[in-house]
Amino acid sequence: MSTSFIEQVHYIRIPVKDLDLSAQWYRDVLGLQLLNHTESLAVLKVNEGPFLLILIPTKDETFAHFTIDNEQEFSIGFTSPELSKFHQHLIDNQVKVENIKEDKGHAFFHFYDPNGNKLQVHW
Repeated sequence: MSTSFIEQVHYIRIPVKDLDLSAQWYRDVLGLQLLNHTESLAVLKVNEGPFLLILIPTKDETFAHFTIDNEQEFSIGFTSPELSKFHQHLIDNQVKVENIKEDKGHAFFHFYDPNGNKLQVHW
């Protein structure tokens, strides 16, 4: 098969403990547009693109990241042309954030949402 039936990734679902707090955090701290918020989910849009994040409440001890050799690895990576400013913005908002790292001209850092989901941003 030379082409895929899949056009694009439309959304990713993220488990959260407190849906209201999480929806507010993703809206106010990350600046995502809150499109819908019900008891069972919150839908957020990343800028004008088609990509959505959907927050799903759960009482389970589960995350949107995984581990390799017991080390947490992110599943969701964002881009930001103002990496240093974004890093400081997260620090100013008391977000758990790691230092900016560079790898062959590629700068990135990891941070955590209020539920402990590990995320990355790079440029």
